Amino acid sequence: MLRIHRKANGNVVFKLSGRIDKENIAELEALIAAEGTGRRVTLDLKDITLTGQDGINFLFQCEESDIALLNCDPYICEWLKRQRTGT
Repeated sequence: MLRIHRKANGNVVFKLSGRIDKENIAELEALIAAEGTGRRVTLDLKDITLTGQDGINFLFQCEESDIALLNCDPYICEWLKRQRTGT
């Protein structure tokens, strides 16, 4: 299960808690797209408990789209790093 809490003060922060899995990604993509352009979007990952390859691919695409990742767990950061370098 993934809970999403939105907070905005000029920029938009989506605080995520739980698991990022394939079923949640479409909803996250829709929420981010609904913000439109011109607003800085950040994903706060402090309370993420688990993710798999689908979640890592999504987070990688977020980084590529200039969406900031905040409070990223070390294992997720390492996985993203490997994704960037192709190792």
